[in-house]
Amino acid sequence: MPKRQRPIMNLIAGLLALGLIAAACGNDDTSSDTAGDAAPAAASGSTAGDGAAEESEAESEPAPAQAPAVEAAPGSGEEPTAEAEPEAVRADWAGTLIEVWSVPFDMDSSRTTIAYEPTTATQEWNLCVSFPHMKDALNNLVDEIAASGIPVIDVINGMSSPNLTAKSLVSFGEMGAHACNWVAEHAGGEPVNIAWFPGPAGAGWVEAGDAGCKEALEGTSVEIVDTKFGDTGKEAQSVLIEDALAANPDIDFIVGTAVTAEAATSILRDRGLDSDIGVISYYFTPGVHEGLVSGRILAAPTDSPVIQARVAIDQAVRALEGLPFEQHAGPELFVVDVDTIADFDSASTLAPAGFDPIFSVG
Repeated sequence: MPKRQRPIMNLIAGLLALGLIAAACGNDDTSSDTAGDAAPAAASGSTAGDGAAEESEAESEPAPAQAPAVEAAPGSGEEPTAEAEPEAVRADWAGTLIEVWSVPFDMDSSRTTIAYEPTTATQEWNLCVSFPHMKDALNNLVDEIAASGIPVIDVINGMSSPNLTAKSLVSFGEMGAHACNWVAEHAGGEPVNIAWFPGPAGAGWVEAGDAGCKEALEGTSVEIVDTKFGDTGKEAQSVLIEDALAANPDIDFIVGTAVTAEAATSILRDRGLDSDIGVISYYFTPGVHEGLVSGRILAAPTDSPVIQARVAIDQAVRALEGLPFEQHAGPELFVVDVDTIADFDSASTLAPAGFDPIFSVG
């Protein structure tokens, strides 16, 4: 067996055992009950992903499991009619460990970890979620909405407007670092080559993920032999994968976006290379989950987007009711791999089985 194949063969053998903003919602019948794979409810504020230090204007979202932007506006003033959240649902995430940035919106600032305790609304509020085109630049709209007194919460994808009320998100730089560090830890000190597919060039979350991966691999036995930036469409990623394989016959791992990982599993299987080359995603989606269960994807960090969405809604309610709130918070990151997938509670990351978003207009 070629020396380059030993690390991946040993590894496989061992392991196989959202968005913006906030225009105030009126009390008419026009509504949009939406949720991404991870968004449990609509709320006040707006959503996005990486912090200002790591992302410029909102650009191509990296994962379908991400939540949208949330926004909120005062309700009609009537007594609340909605039933209280069932205790079983609340217990799902109350006490979840959340990291809080000491300097809000500065992804490089120090953090503390707290057990998050959600509040309970004391009156009815109209909470809206917006799904703008993620390639738009929308800071001017955020500034306009914030100036009108409506809270705007940045959820998951990240925006750079200084007028956001709060952020519920994590660092994509750390997501990239977690994925590439996993490869380094499992290389066993032997030389390992990876092809790296961070996503579309210029997007803030991509630049952050790219920097995080490369920093994590410094001083390790893992070498990036090819980096391919590109749109996160499956066809585009498939072309990049084919190009990388043609140019680099000594690849041990393909590491990249969730779309890259999903496309790679099919390509490698068709070429008979699925036992020679491992696949890792640097964020989590339903497709990645399926790949982990089947063993075709080896590992992926999760940023618990369901929890991010819930924190965003809680931040919005607190802002509307004049309560203290964490201005910049996000769940602790961890890696799920083929060895731990059986014990992984996907409720923090994916929509429940049978979930189907409902869209209604007018």
